[in-house]
Amino acid sequence: MTQDRQALKTSIWEWAQELGFTDLRVCDTDLSAYESGFLRWLEAGNHGSMAFMERHGLMRFRPEELVPGTRRVLMVSRDYLPPETHGPAHVLGEPDIGYVSRYSLGRDYHKLVRKRLQQLAQRISERVGPFTYRAFCDSAPVYETGLAERAGLGWKGKHSLLLNRSGGSWFFLGALFIDIDLPVDEPVSAHCGSCTACIDVCPTGAIVADGVVDARRCISYLTIEADEDIPEDLRPSLGNRIYGCDDCQLVCPWNRFARKTGDADFHARQGLDAPDLIGLLEWDEVTFLKRTEGSAIRRIGWRRWRRNVAVAIGNIPPEHPQASRALMVLRQARGQAGEQVDRHIDWAITRLDTPL
Repeated sequence: MTQDRQALKTSIWEWAQELGFTDLRVCDTDLSAYESGFLRWLEAGNHGSMAFMERHGLMRFRPEELVPGTRRVLMVSRDYLPPETHGPAHVLGEPDIGYVSRYSLGRDYHKLVRKRLQQLAQRISERVGPFTYRAFCDSAPVYETGLAERAGLGWKGKHSLLLNRSGGSWFFLGALFIDIDLPVDEPVSAHCGSCTACIDVCPTGAIVADGVVDARRCISYLTIEADEDIPEDLRPSLGNRIYGCDDCQLVCPWNRFARKTGDADFHARQGLDAPDLIGLLEWDEVTFLKRTEGSAIRRIGWRRWRRNVAVAIGNIPPEHPQASRALMVLRQARGQAGEQVDRHIDWAITRLDTPL
């Protein structure tokens, strides 16, 4: 029986490779070691306005409660770093170009990874018959980082992302809960050592301890998750980042081993790897929906997008050659998307209209 289960596990790994996953590992459902840290994180208010974190409570650490009968979790990774004409460092160095987190330049990864996991489950069912399963990719109260760490896909870095010695951190995670008792893989040891590069580079000081991020200061939270006004004291630190932030990954020494994805679904679309920042504010809602079709960016909506773009434009230096054009577009954009957006536009106008 043990040999049969090991043979099945080997076949599953091979099928995962055929479906485009970089790696696949197996773990059990015991995430109890992570619960106390999560409760402390909540108590400190580090989740910001993400009420669902409290609402779902400890279920994210108890897979068998989310999907009764779960015995094992198949954790997969899939590289996403796209080849680009203009790399992140170039974009971040040009204040009139918008920076979009590299994970969101292609098609919506939630759907793509879950679809491939469903196909993997179908392959398994063809071998063993009907079984209970459910696929996840950042789509439910599932602590994917902890499961991936237990499965041996990598370790949780000081920036809280999973790191892998042969692939850095530029990959998506997916989880397939199953009721099949497969042999588990062993966790790997952490290899961050004394390095604090990610902590030191964070523009807003959001990494408050090893592996602990205060979402209220995190640019990814502020530009994607938060529906409220972006705090004025943090706006200058956003620079030209309009959707997410990759700074902690860009400086991580392990990412020198990161692989560029060959998957066209994750390649940059609509020129969003280096977009004209001022031109983005001229998008109406119809244009936004069309240009972000099939992208994870669409989930934040047009108004939040304009809020973010307005802040980034406000961070263009007043002496920049594009400053006068930026002021004109900002003034034209007032009154189009509600009072919240106008507040951010007014802030940007004040910044750009400051005499030299």
